[in-house]
Amino acid sequence: MVDKFLDYIAIEKRLSGRTVETYKDDLYEFCAFLGCDSCSIDVQSITEDDVKAWILDLMENKHNSPRSVKQKLAALHSFYKFLLLTGIVSKDVTRRIIAPKADKPLPVFFKPHEMEAATAYEDSADDKESARDNLIIEMLYQTGMRQAEMLGLKDTDIDLINKQIRVFGKRRKERIIPIGDQLIEQIQKYKEYRDGECGTFFVIWKKDGETKPLNKATLYNIVRKRMGEVSTLKKHSPHVLRHTFATTMLNNGADIRTIQTLLGHASLAATQIYTHTTFEQIKQTYKEAHPRAQKAAAKPIITN
Repeated sequence: MVDKFLDYIAIEKRLSGRTVETYKDDLYEFCAFLGCDSCSIDVQSITEDDVKAWILDLMENKHNSPRSVKQKLAALHSFYKFLLLTGIVSKDVTRRIIAPKADKPLPVFFKPHEMEAATAYEDSADDKESARDNLIIEMLYQTGMRQAEMLGLKDTDIDLINKQIRVFGKRRKERIIPIGDQLIEQIQKYKEYRDGECGTFFVIWKKDGETKPLNKATLYNIVRKRMGEVSTLKKHSPHVLRHTFATTMLNNGADIRTIQTLLGHASLAATQIYTHTTFEQIKQTYKEAHPRAQKAAAKPIITN
């Protein structure tokens, strides 16, 4: 039954492969807690207490964070919505269970001087892998696209004449992102090195000279290595470059609705978190620079 649900969200609901894999892991973990597998789970015998016991086990024995537990409960809730829809169960045992509250951290981003240092390699690229790596950093910074969107890029998605890139976001929702002349030059340089097509735009070169599509692990390592050389942040992932794109746009006067469209956010609330990030930055700058922002030393009390 679990596998039917996974097929349903992948084909009917058109959720991303990453989301489907996450749901799969969470539901398999729930089955293991119950002492069964995904094929033998008896969904009609599961009670609300079973779900509560699982959540307690996740928090107290496996030390999952509230955010992680909330995600796992969401997967189980979606599973029960499917079971209700198909008439397999008549009651959602997750309905009354409230997930633990998780603090929503503000997104971190690279500073302008760090991005300048990270993109200073562009003119010195003299081999195919350097040209690819430079382009990856610049493209993530200039477009704000997601990691999965970059891995799914095809040659036909890049329109150099109209200076734009077509990406397919969550649930295959299409959007167009404009690009500048500098990025176009790097794209052309990379394509000269790549020599031919491979189904995806970004590739890995094998020892025999053949190519294969760039994968998630290689993309992550490229970004981590480059940004780790120039930044003191703990995280150096492609997603931090997405945060950096949004924060840079906002700090330079872009309208929040425009940023929402470029990022592919369905909800404005998801984009508005960047306004909190920049306001925190403003507060910190004010605190450091304004003489009245510092707590004044206590003045001695004079008594007659």
